Amino acid sequence: MRDVAPAVRRATRRDVDDILGLERHFPGDRMTRAGLLRLLRRPSAKIWVYGRAPVLGALVLLTRRGASVARIYSLVVEPQARGQGIGQQLVQTAEQAARRARKRTVSLEVREDNAAARALYARLGYIEACRMRGYYDDGMDGLRLRKAL
Repeated sequence: MRDVAPAVRRATRRDVDDILGLERHFPGDRMTRAGLLRLLRRPSAKIWVYGRAPVLGALVLLTRRGASVARIYSLVVEPQARGQGIGQQLVQTAEQAARRARKRTVSLEVREDNAAARALYARLGYIEACRMRGYYDDGMDGLRLRKAL
């Protein structure tokens, strides 16, 4: 049997524990099990993961009917797997889905102190739309980034 490289795929209920495990890398504002299960059932939410046992990254994209903006709600990559293009693949997958849903813009929030994520988003063409003072539950400022599709 051939070894198959990990790839981006849609998340299922079986991925919930792995996604919640990834969420522990956030300093706060983590998703709960109930919240994640709710998102998995919502047609306006799309969740992708990278890899299988273990899942190395996850992204949540939110869309609303009639809205022109899609929102990346969460992106997380296992620290030991960072720098391998996983985050980029997940974001590009979300952007493709947003285009298919006829969204004109993708928006997201990122911690001001998250230099690695900010660098990734800058490479992918996201620009700062505004600064949000004390946005995160630990008081850290957030940046709202946008990218026109």
